[in-house]
Amino acid sequence: MNERFAADWLTLREPADHAARSLALLERLRKEWCSADKPLRIVDLGSGTGSNLRYLAPRLPAPQQWTLVDHDPELLGRVRAPVDARTARLQTEQADLRDWDLPATGADLVTASALLDLVSADWLDRLVRACARDHTAALLVLSYDGSVSWTAPDPDDEFVRTAVNVHQERDKGLGAALGPQATEEAAERFRQVGYRVWIEPSSWYLDAASLPLARQLIAGWGNAAAEAFPEQTGTLRDWGARRVEDLRSGRTELQVSHRDLLALPDAPR
Repeated sequence: MNERFAADWLTLREPADHAARSLALLERLRKEWCSADKPLRIVDLGSGTGSNLRYLAPRLPAPQQWTLVDHDPELLGRVRAPVDARTARLQTEQADLRDWDLPATGADLVTASALLDLVSADWLDRLVRACARDHTAALLVLSYDGSVSWTAPDPDDEFVRTAVNVHQERDKGLGAALGPQATEEAAERFRQVGYRVWIEPSSWYLDAASLPLARQLIAGWGNAAAEAFPEQTGTLRDWGARRVEDLRSGRTELQVSHRDLLALPDAPR
């Protein structure tokens, strides 16, 4: 997978990610799939520095056995265990997700954060088949759904959103990306193999207090939109400067919509 994420960006977004995640899906996972006396074997795909681990491990029953998979050895080298590391045994695996198949190791849960909207339909098909083969649950969270809203609109907001969504469907290293349709595509595939599926919102809400994250997000959107529409680079640069100032001054707030998906096999674990 050739999409690379700087460690400082992952660190910056981690608090917003954790605040956004669906507690309802977490509670359903705990009640319907976790056992307090049976180790929970978890595979985290595109793990980065371990944000998903740090969120889930303290909130799931002990004991746990985690395998964190990422293509970037630098990010894997920065994996930090959660505060209560006694409940979780960790191992990392460097692998390119283009060529990586979920091994038949008896994993109980496959999870990924901010990955699903980057993958292709073919890659998603492989993941669903592997989960169904091994009777594995899936928790796929923080998938961008294409919706962005500002409390105070700017004339160029809709153009930027449309341009970013066009860019989202380009190849991110795993084939033509599913982009904003990823959660619905995954839900349909899991249902087709007999899984029960739930989807909940997990939006970011950003304001002046979130300016460091918002500034990088807006810059990233501008760069992505400029790749899709290079003739609009000047317009995008001006829009980004206005929007950063609008957030800094408190004139507007920003909602970036994501969705979390939980898929459970019919039979209990």
